[in-house]
Amino acid sequence: MRAFFVPVIAAFSAILLSGCMHTASPVAVGQPHSDLDAMAYGMPSSDPVAATGQGGAIPALRNAFAAAPRGGAYVMPAGYTPPRYDAAYHLDAGDRLRVVVYGQEGLTNTYAIDASGAITMPLIGSVPARGRTTAGLAAEIAAKLRNGYIREPSVAVEIEAYRPFFILGEVQAPGQYPYVPNMTVESAIAIAGGFSPRARRDVVTLTHTDASGVARYEVPLGTSLKPGDTIQVGERWF
Repeated sequence: MRAFFVPVIAAFSAILLSGCMHTASPVAVGQPHSDLDAMAYGMPSSDPVAATGQGGAIPALRNAFAAAPRGGAYVMPAGYTPPRYDAAYHLDAGDRLRVVVYGQEGLTNTYAIDASGAITMPLIGSVPARGRTTAGLAAEIAAKLRNGYIREPSVAVEIEAYRPFFILGEVQAPGQYPYVPNMTVESAIAIAGGFSPRARRDVVTLTHTDASGVARYEVPLGTSLKPGDTIQVGERWF
C-alpha cells in the first residue's frame, strides 16, 4: 500500500509546483507604466481611472503639470502694470537718488542733489548732477571712480524721490508737496486740500523751469505736472 501512495504524492506535488511557476511568470515580464511615468516621459497610462482623469492624487498631479508654465517662464498676474520710468528725465536740486556701485558698499548710498546741483560722494567728492539723466550721471560717476580708484566700476543710478512741487494762491493748504509720477494740476490741487471758496476753477498759472529757462503758462486742470513746477491758483472776480 505504501509503495502505491509514494508515486501518487510525488506526481501531485509536481503538478502544484508547475502551477505556481506558471502563475508567477507574468509578474517577472514587466509592470504597466505608472501615470507619473506618463507625465515625466510622455508614455500612455494603462490605468483606466487615471486615463479618465477621475479621483485621487495622481490625476491632481497630472493636472498641476499640465497647468504649469513651460520652460520656467513667469506669468505676470492679471492686471499688473509695470511701473513707468522716464529715462529722459533731467535731474535737478531736490531730487533724491539711489547710487549703487556694485561691490562697493561704502559708496552705495542715497544722495540728495544740493542747491548747487551736485551730489557729494566718498573718494570722488562733488559730482555735477543738474541737467543730467540718471544714465548720464552714472557714466560720470564711473569715469571719476575709474580715474585712480576702481579699475572697472559698475554704477547704476535710480530716482528714489523726485524734487517737490509748489502750489500757491487760492487753495486750502498752499505749500510744498512731494511729487508723484503722472500727477496733474487737478490732483495737485486735491493734495493741497482743494480750492478755496474764492478760487478760479477753470485755469491756473503754471511755472516750469528747465535748461532753457523759466516759462509761465495758463493751463487747464488736466495738464501734466513736472517735478519742481509751481502752480498759482488765482482768485475769481465774481
